[in-house]
Amino acid sequence: MTSKETWHLLMLNVTVKDGERALLTRNGQLVRVLAPGKHRLFDPLHELKAEVLDVVRSEFPADRYAVLKAARPDLAAELFEAIETKADEIAIVSLDGRPVHLMTPWQVRVYWKVATRIDVERIDVSADPRVGARHLTMIERNRSTVVMEAVVENHEAGLLYVEGRLVERLAPGRHAFWTVGRKIEVKRLDLRPQAVEITAQEMLTRDRIALRVTLTAFRRIVDPERTVATVPDVDAWLYRLVQFAIREAVAGRTLDEVLSAKAALDAELRDYVRARVAESGVEVTELGVKDVILPGEIRELVNKVVEAERVAKANLIRRQEETAATRSLLNTARLMEENPLLLRLKELESLERLVEKVGRIDLHAGNGEGLDALLTRLVRLKAPESA
Repeated sequence: MTSKETWHLLMLNVTVKDGERALLTRNGQLVRVLAPGKHRLFDPLHELKAEVLDVVRSEFPADRYAVLKAARPDLAAELFEAIETKADEIAIVSLDGRPVHLMTPWQVRVYWKVATRIDVERIDVSADPRVGARHLTMIERNRSTVVMEAVVENHEAGLLYVEGRLVERLAPGRHAFWTVGRKIEVKRLDLRPQAVEITAQEMLTRDRIALRVTLTAFRRIVDPERTVATVPDVDAWLYRLVQFAIREAVAGRTLDEVLSAKAALDAELRDYVRARVAESGVEVTELGVKDVILPGEIRELVNKVVEAERVAKANLIRRQEETAATRSLLNTARLMEENPLLLRLKELESLERLVEKVGRIDLHAGNGEGLDALLTRLVRLKAPESA
């Protein structure tokens, strides 16, 4: 909105529109405030000046208000609403029912009230640092300067610290706190089981063989308050602890013991680590050796030994099978020798298999003795007795 200010002969013409006010001064001193309308003012020496200002939801400079209040306290009370905050006090200023400004401690703001309804809600933040849900929605646009906000998930634990002192454990959800005059911190800890991969440095076994061992540990936080108070970094602390444990375990074993007794090694590591994390609020659910890395030449020797053991075992099994087959054949031969009927059945079985594979067979018994003589003379286990 604009205004019109002109001189005509000895008169000063000023036009003030709706939503405006004009501060009329003579030689720099306030005379009065002009309301909306057209004003003709006698000013032969051109000493008058009209400053037209927008008054709808508008702010007036605080320093000018102080001067105006000292000169004309009646006008200051009639035209303006001055808001001043104290120590540990927050003020939410609403213009015509809509929150517009957030005032921090020791601030002064002045608003025109001739065309706007001014509402002020003062909040004492010295007793309770929490921001209510209603206030949080009112200061949405300004919260970053005076409000700290944190969201605690269902699988997390939120610890509220005020000036470095643990105040309470927060439930899952959205939380906001006033940061005016205090330090607010929310530490969030994940309560779900976490996997920590541990890669050990090169170490020596009892028989002076260098190797590297990688491990996997699963841990979860069971007491967040104790964990924060005793351990600055859970994963880094657990990583170092497992490294010390595996070094001590490997140094007391030979290479064969490390490779063959993995279950015993895992159990020893778990007992070592659990005994040292018991007072930290952390639980190690699983801990085990994932891989054993040997130097190239040692790995080749181990592979050769394993291969030789497998070949020897295969040879032993083959010899055992051959012995069992020979023993079975010997037993069968003895049965046939003692039982001629069993021998004849075996002969017929062999003849049947032979006939299945041959299209035609011609048999000649000779001397007209028939098929019985032919079958009898096919296999003779004993030589005929001499007459």
